[in-house]
Amino acid sequence: MNPHNLPRWATGLLLPVLNLLSALLVAGLVILALGESPTESLAILVNSAYLNPEGLGYTLFYATTFLFTGLAVAFALHAGLFNIGGEGQMYLGGLGMGLVLLALDSRLPGYLLIPLALIGSAAFGAAWAFVPGYLQAKRGSHIVVTTIMFNFIAANLMNYVIVSLLVPVGQQTTASREFAKSAWLPRLNEWLPGLGQTPLNISFLLALLAAAGYAVLVWRTSWGYRVRTVGANPQAAHYAGISIQNTLISVMAISGALAGVAALNSEMGSTHRLGLNFTAGAGFVGIAVALMGRKHPLGMFFSALLFGGLIQGGFDLSLEKPNIPPETFVFIQGLIILFCGALENLYAPALAALLARWPTRTATTSLSER
Repeated sequence: MNPHNLPRWATGLLLPVLNLLSALLVAGLVILALGESPTESLAILVNSAYLNPEGLGYTLFYATTFLFTGLAVAFALHAGLFNIGGEGQMYLGGLGMGLVLLALDSRLPGYLLIPLALIGSAAFGAAWAFVPGYLQAKRGSHIVVTTIMFNFIAANLMNYVIVSLLVPVGQQTTASREFAKSAWLPRLNEWLPGLGQTPLNISFLLALLAAAGYAVLVWRTSWGYRVRTVGANPQAAHYAGISIQNTLISVMAISGALAGVAALNSEMGSTHRLGLNFTAGAGFVGIAVALMGRKHPLGMFFSALLFGGLIQGGFDLSLEKPNIPPETFVFIQGLIILFCGALENLYAPALAALLARWPTRTATTSLSER
């Protein structure tokens, strides 16, 4: 059996689980080297992130952002594009959202402000991703190079806009003024008080809708089929009459829009202002979410839940175990990205050989029983 021709259940479930367990094993060794028990630390993390209702609310809050950025990466991957510019696209999405709210939050009610902010964030994110998409399609520029460069440009642009133009006179923090309460996203604890005072808001529901829309668009539309054809075999797509250039540009624009909308969760749902560094690496975590989730919406949801749990559980674990610094969980995130990204097929040859021998063993056992 070819290592790259494994059954779907093996590539979609077994390989990601093996990669995750490998990353956790290395992380456990690191925690052991820090003088703490890996099993006890894992129990604290799981209880804080998933078993405690309020902790679960925070986990879902973090997972919301990661699901948006994961969808952005996955959508581009279907067209053969590795969009690692989610960080910058989310930054610009936040700018689009912020400009809309700062201009209109004193004039319009919330039921108009929220959709307008959504449109503004999606439009700015799409525009920021459009340029690398255009350069890839029309000029042959490598999408990885251009998107990562645009991350740095976005960070410096936001630094200038916020510090020079949006910080109110006399304010010490590098952030805009607070948005009007009508522009705050409703929190889910208003309907589910068991979640406690967490910032989980309706953008979580928007992320679920985005995941459902992603699934329909990619696998249930003719355009989605064309996108997957371009990603799988550009030459065949060309001979089939598919415009590769237009497909690449439109895919990158949609990918950027998804990353841009991720800004709503933290800015409208939690801090209620536009500040610096609000992305907090979510664009890069989205890469791991997409790869670990195998570009499937359900897989990406659980991957986002895992990374959200690492942040929430890691925070409480570092409080209970001072020997384990918070930076350890950034390291664990990196391990998961390493094993689920660069080393995603590490176990594929051994697994393929095992599955190839399995029918032979079964047949031999059946013959010996006769």
